[in-house]
Amino acid sequence: MRDLLRFQPLYHERVWGGRALENLLGRRLPSNELIGESWEIVDRREAQSIVEGGALNGQSLHSILQRHGADVMGPKWPAAAPFPILVKWLDCRERLSLQVHPPAAVAAELGGQPKTENWYIAQTAPGAELIVGLKRGVTRAQFEAAVATNTVEECVHHFPVAAGDSILVHSGQVHAIDAGNLILEIQQNSDTTYRVYDWGRVGLDGQPRQLHLAQSLRSIDWTDFKPTPQRAAPTSGVIADSSEFCIRRVVLGAGERMHLRAGEQPRIVSVASGSVRVSSEGNGTRSPVGQKLVRGDNALAPYAGAFTFSAEQTTILLVTENFAG
Repeated sequence: MRDLLRFQPLYHERVWGGRALENLLGRRLPSNELIGESWEIVDRREAQSIVEGGALNGQSLHSILQRHGADVMGPKWPAAAPFPILVKWLDCRERLSLQVHPPAAVAAELGGQPKTENWYIAQTAPGAELIVGLKRGVTRAQFEAAVATNTVEECVHHFPVAAGDSILVHSGQVHAIDAGNLILEIQQNSDTTYRVYDWGRVGLDGQPRQLHLAQSLRSIDWTDFKPTPQRAAPTSGVIADSSEFCIRRVVLGAGERMHLRAGEQPRIVSVASGSVRVSSEGNGTRSPVGQKLVRGDNALAPYAGAFTFSAEQTTILLVTENFAG
């Protein structure tokens, strides 16, 4: 198991979605649908990534982990465990709902799962913002009153963003993505979201979407004021570091290379901009530089594989690691 694993995307229509994945990333989307999410790497009961290309073409990520878990994740990986990371593209044509994910301390009590996630802004419209955390000093009582009087915007922390910015959103942080953002979201493998407020919007069926106010109020961190994003930079460095995962931004000039050695840990490689050619090593030989990854692609580099990524132009890679325990 020394191949770089690539997967078929799973597209999801959302009331706030659009067609940016087609227009900006060159994807072929289902016609006449507002695609808000593309699940790039996922191992859940309700959604499975299927390998595209290579010796394991057509096999699910879950089945591969069951049969080749040690090669993909490392020798200590339990065969029954699901892949711990979920990777998504988000096309936010309209603002998403104000929401929160439950912290680990209360998730089991509420019947949900914690979710820490990182947003990398790949492209954004002029004036677009993110909402993460509370304005300084806002209390639970003030927030509840604002929900009842439709004045929630006065309680939450807004800030502008540009392409290349990112922010780590922890479980318990109230948050929303503003309209006009194309985002690569790398998160814990969880799909528990409590919707606090939906700006008076209706769903695709024309009905108001369900809110989860009691669960949200139980989950929100009432001490989380005005978190700051990581701003875009021309150099390599860590952009997210949590107990669940770490993400490195790797900036390569044309002709420069990034090497991943075998036997260290599994990693996810995401192309935020530019393109790379990939070669792999095995049994003392190196494969020719052939497989190409372009902007928008996400691939899983197994524990047992060694890979070299050669930039064809100025390229930004996001390398997600430290998720295998």
